[in-house]
Amino acid sequence: MEDQATTFLLLSILIMVTILLIFGMKYFAEARRGREAVLKEGTYLDLAEKMASLQAASTASLVTLQADIATIREQVTSIEAVLKEVE
Repeated sequence: MEDQATTFLLLSILIMVTILLIFGMKYFAEARRGREAVLKEGTYLDLAEKMASLQAASTASLVTLQADIATIREQVTSIEAVLKEVE
């Protein structure tokens, strides 16, 4: 009878340890998944900020180019006027 009690106790402890290990692994996996999600979100936020600043710089360059083109058009127009006068 004592042998059965010892076996039952050992099996009970083994089952409890197994259950605790399973829940521990599930908790660890969820914590790791959450940490990765936070890191990924931070990466996406950094990327979005970088894209916004690049878009602003691109817009500023476009405005500068449009102003330069307008100046070139004015100069070409004045050169054409001078050439027409010379003819």
